[in-house]
Amino acid sequence: MSRATGASGGLLGAGAVISCPHGGRATTAAPSGSTVLMDGHPVATAAHAYVVTGCPHTVDGVPEPCVSVRWTAGSTGVTAGGSPVLLDISAAECFTAAFVPQGPPVVQADRRKVTVR
Repeated sequence: MSRATGASGGLLGAGAVISCPHGGRATTAAPSGSTVLMDGHPVATAAHAYVVTGCPHTVDGVPEPCVSVRWTAGSTGVTAGGSPVLLDISAAECFTAAFVPQGPPVVQADRRKVTVR
């Protein structure tokens, strides 16, 4: 993990609860082999894909659920495995299957011990 001066925020990892603005749950598939861990779980990076399930959002009675979250890691200078890490202050947007923006996700980060292997 490398660090340069810049933004301040908590690292996101498997312990973070992330949802779309409508209450759907966002989850990620962390790549195996990550060397930066929080309580034994990989730290989230911009390389991770987030999928939203259970979003109840509708527009005029037609289901328009959030299905993904796209993160903008920004220029924090913090990387893990060559990818920028995600912080609880990182910019993000939830999208429908047609890539219509639905609003930012809600992040409840769980601040934990960080270890580097």
